[in-house]
Amino acid sequence: MLRFITNSSVVLFLTILTQIGGLAWLIALFFRQRLLAFFLAYAALTTAAVWIAPNFGRVALNCFDDGPLQVQSFMYCALNRQYVTPELRDVLIDTADKIDRQYPGTETIILDANFPFFDGFPLLPHLSHDDGEKADLAFFYRDETGYLPGATRSPIGYFAFEAGPTDCTPRWPTLRWDFGILQPLWRDYTLDEERMAAVMRILSSDERVGKTFLEPHLVQSLQVAHPRVRFQGCRAARHDDHIHFQL
Repeated sequence: MLRFITNSSVVLFLTILTQIGGLAWLIALFFRQRLLAFFLAYAALTTAAVWIAPNFGRVALNCFDDGPLQVQSFMYCALNRQYVTPELRDVLIDTADKIDRQYPGTETIILDANFPFFDGFPLLPHLSHDDGEKADLAFFYRDETGYLPGATRSPIGYFAFEAGPTDCTPRWPTLRWDFGILQPLWRDYTLDEERMAAVMRILSSDERVGKTFLEPHLVQSLQVAHPRVRFQGCRAARHDDHIHFQL
């Protein structure tokens, strides 16, 4: 019974984290060298997902591209979180190209997108990201030397908050985590306001984009108010560490 509970927990955790990891663990249970079998099965399934995902209306973003559009970390690709619909891929590419033309050398960095299969399958901890039509972009940063291509304040691009005035009060349940203990650990970079404002205006002017989430104090300071720029609400994750947008 304990073995069943343990394996069931592992399958559940890996499925929540990567969508296909649970299946890889089930395959590995048939082999004596379980960990080796798991990694081989997971690698095979992850590779196969790139070719199967188009049957579910999704495509994998290029994890090795060094052009204007880049995935922040190979971790996102290893966890199968880099899938989008073809239309969203086109929006991402067009957005990166436009801001690169305005500010040559700019790298637009993608964080979480979506899993490869099945609408409605949640990409936790996000409340959406379940249909291939949502993606998160990292903020643009600079230091005393100027713009920092591809840089993020935290290792994964999330949770390095640009704190500012808010009307949100503590409540439960909520995904509006502050992670105050982590904030002193992040790199001391400054928000690149010119590029931030530019990318927000590009997204707002794109008819394919339905809405964009950004904290109100940043919308005000960047002067990017627009009907498509919304506040996600006080129970959802903060959006003063990344930009969320969707078709």
